[in-house]
Amino acid sequence: MKAARMVLEFLKKNGVKHLFGIPAGSVNGFFDALVEMPEIEPVVAKHEGAASYMAAAYAKYSGRLSVAIGCSGPGGTNLITGAANAMREHLPVLFLTGAVPVNTMGLNASQELDAVPLFSPVTKYSVRIEKAEDLMHELVKACQIAISGVPGPVHLSIPIDVQHTEIGQADIPELPARKPMVPNLDTIITAAKELSKRKDGYILAGQGVRDSVDSLLELAELLNWPIVTTPQAKGYIPEEHPLLAGVFGFAGHEAASSLITEGKGQALLIVGSSLGETATNNYNASLTKGRFTVQLDFDNSVFNRKYPIDVPVLGDIRLSLLMLIEELKGFGVTEEGRAAAAAAAAAKAEAAAASEAVKPADEYNTQNVLLSLQRHLPGNTRYTVDIGEFMSYVIHYMKVLDHNTYDINVHFGAMGSGIGSAIGAKLADPDRPVVCITGDGCFFMHGMEVLTAKEYRLPILFVVVNNARLGMVYHGHALQFKRTHPSFEQEPVSIAGMAAAMGIPSCRVNELSDINEDAIGKLLGAGGPAILEVALTDNNTPPMGDRVKFLSSFGK
Repeated sequence: MKAARMVLEFLKKNGVKHLFGIPAGSVNGFFDALVEMPEIEPVVAKHEGAASYMAAAYAKYSGRLSVAIGCSGPGGTNLITGAANAMREHLPVLFLTGAVPVNTMGLNASQELDAVPLFSPVTKYSVRIEKAEDLMHELVKACQIAISGVPGPVHLSIPIDVQHTEIGQADIPELPARKPMVPNLDTIITAAKELSKRKDGYILAGQGVRDSVDSLLELAELLNWPIVTTPQAKGYIPEEHPLLAGVFGFAGHEAASSLITEGKGQALLIVGSSLGETATNNYNASLTKGRFTVQLDFDNSVFNRKYPIDVPVLGDIRLSLLMLIEELKGFGVTEEGRAAAAAAAAAKAEAAAASEAVKPADEYNTQNVLLSLQRHLPGNTRYTVDIGEFMSYVIHYMKVLDHNTYDINVHFGAMGSGIGSAIGAKLADPDRPVVCITGDGCFFMHGMEVLTAKEYRLPILFVVVNNARLGMVYHGHALQFKRTHPSFEQEPVSIAGMAAAMGIPSCRVNELSDINEDAIGKLLGAGGPAILEVALTDNNTPPMGDRVKFLSSFGK
């Protein structure tokens, strides 16, 4: 057995089903071995950057270790952006890169690059293996690091000659399951005691609640405290829940912002948010000012970064929530809050139904396009949202109709990342409909990945908002500088025409009535990817919340 085959056998034994990347000479040992290993499918992307976001989305929605692969030199550097993203998102992704043969290192070999120090700042572990006998030890070590504690990406650089070394039969170990991070009981008791003293408070939910929504809602109902979510957490709290006050932060809602900045709540419970710029309305001091603050997270580095935290609770959020609920009951917090929340839920659902009965506005703008689109798509659709002005409209206006609805990446999303994320999400959760909302600027960066979706017969709808300009940049400059550079705009290009050239079904929308059941039904029934091109230049200022005020007053 060659060393490359041993790596793949280890990955297969530990549940890996896909390798995302691009074959090349310095990783040819892996791709040759895959010919005899149908259990692992290589997903050959059109760019390593897109492959890295596919791998990240796959890790997020499968809950398992994911793998991205690229050649030495440029293939590896193309993967670095995705590694930085996986680090910010706490996703266990193994990045494999090739390297020139050990005996040619330092001789200016073709595509020679020491990738280890480049990956080190954006991974939990980065190492080059120069002896085949060290490979299994380092592979197991890296994967254990990836899934343990705070999950995150790791990187192995494996020279060509090491990949092809014959090692005989190897003992293939199985990775131990991740050990839960159990919070300290005394800390939980202190948090419960202090929260129970305060009648009014708020809950700020970040994306860390992804796997703990039911427990979060039980806690919120027990306290009868309003919930505001960060932009990254949109999609976790059901729209009809009576305690949901909306999104706070970038593109958030006025109700949530007023609650935080003007409300009289005496406490703030932060669950699963690192309190970054977009989650806090540009580090708004009102968030914690005058409030007793408790923060639940499994990442110790998030505590007391910008905001003082009275009780930091370190541990897996699901466990912290369950323990906090029990302790709160012990301090006399009753079920009355849950009863009140249930009664309010019925009233909110009734009001929402009445609102839906009202005829939607007919202006052809981004808001109405997205709401009309959602009305014609399955309720359990998952949306992967790219980077552009449309993202703020998604956050502000689109509804949360099912669990884990939106993949929104305001942390380290690159333009075009939503396209690769859609492919990874669909492969991880094939029974759930996936729609990517992207723009023409993003499409010009990574739009060729729709061919990847075609080659793997993935039924994903790619909605491309085509305004022939870099919309978010355009509006940002218009607000900040009161002028824009002409280079932000370009000659219109037909995305539908590009789709036709690729043999991918498409439909071009020029007015709101073009989005209808028949058109959407045909695209969804295409048996593979399809493109809905929305030709629309929307000159309205996007609903970016306090970001608009920040940009408008910049320098004053």
